[in-house]
Amino acid sequence: CDDIKLDGETKDAKVLRASYSHAQKMRAAATYGFGRLNGLGSVEWQKSEVTGKMRGNPSVSETVSSYMISLRKKKAFIQVHGGEVSTSARAITPEILEELYHHNNKPHIKNIQPLEPRSRKRPADPNEWCGGRTRVMLYAVYIISFLCLLRFDEALKIQVHEICLIGDTAVELTLPFRKTNQNGGIKPFVLHEWRHAPHLCPVRAIAEWIALYAPTDGYLFPPMNRRDQWGDGTKPMVSKTEKFLELFRHNLLDIGLDPWPYGTHSFRRGGCQFFATWQRWSLRRLCEWGGWSMEFSNLTIVKYLIGWNDDPTETRENFLNPNQKTTLRCATCGRNCACGF
Repeated sequence: CDDIKLDGETKDAKVLRASYSHAQKMRAAATYGFGRLNGLGSVEWQKSEVTGKMRGNPSVSETVSSYMISLRKKKAFIQVHGGEVSTSARAITPEILEELYHHNNKPHIKNIQPLEPRSRKRPADPNEWCGGRTRVMLYAVYIISFLCLLRFDEALKIQVHEICLIGDTAVELTLPFRKTNQNGGIKPFVLHEWRHAPHLCPVRAIAEWIALYAPTDGYLFPPMNRRDQWGDGTKPMVSKTEKFLELFRHNLLDIGLDPWPYGTHSFRRGGCQFFATWQRWSLRRLCEWGGWSMEFSNLTIVKYLIGWNDDPTETRENFLNPNQKTTLRCATCGRNCACGF
C-alpha cells in the first residue's frame, strides 16, 4: 500500500497501490493471525521486565500504530494533490455468475448438513466456509444486485413485503428508498423468469431462497452464522456488510478467481455493463432502470437522447420480459429485437 519498499527504495510510480482501507485489513489479518492462531492475544508488543524477552502481539505495537497514522496522512495528501488514481471495483460478468451458479449447485456443496457440535480445537476446513443455506441466500443477493443495479446495502435491506409474485413467471420488487431517493417514489423492478439462462434467472433464485427460508415478515436476507443458521429476521444483514463481502470473496475463491479486485459495487457495475453490451440497452433505458439521473446538461448529444418530458418508448414492465413481442426484422443483419427498428 505504501510507495516505499521495506529496504527504503521507492516503488515504480506506474504500479497502482492499494488504498489505506486495504492496509487496515492487512493489519487486522496480521493481528488475528498472531493473536488467535498463534495464541499471542491482543496485548501490546513489549519487552518483559522479568524475562527480558518480547511478548504480546507484534501487530499491536507502537511502531505499527505510528506507521499506520503516517500512512493515512500520506494517502490523504496524495489523494488531494493527485498522484494516485482510485481503483474501482471490478465488474462481475455473466460468465462469473454462471461459474458461481454451477459451483454452488453441486450436490456435495449445496446439500444442507445436519447441525453437529464442533470442537474448537479441530482446525477448520477452508473449503467449508459456509453451508447450503448460505449459498442459496448469497446467489439470490447476487442476482438481485446484478439485474436491479443495486448497491449491497440496498439489496440486503429488502423486506419480505416488498416482494410480490406477478402471475407464475415474474416477481415485482418495490424499494421504499435508495441512496439517491431518500423520500421514496422509486419505480418497481419487474423481474421475469429467464428459462434460457437459469444462472441469471431472478425468479428461480428468489423462489429457491424463499422456499428454504419461508419468511413471513421482516428482512428477506437475515444474518447468517458460520453454522449455516439464520439469525433474527428483524435485523438486516446490512449491519454486517463486511461479513457479506467476505462471504462473496470466499465464493470467488471457490472458482479460482482472485477476490481482491471485487467489492461492494461489482454487481452494480457488472449489471450496467451487461445491459449496455449484452442486452444492447440504450443510455436512456439504462438510466431509467437503474435510477440514475438524466441531467446531462453538459453533453449536447445526450440532450437529444434523453429528455425528462419525452414520452417513454417502452413500458417498464417489459424491460426484462423475454416474451415481449419483437419488432421488424433488420434488412441488413436479419435480427429483430424490441428496439423499434
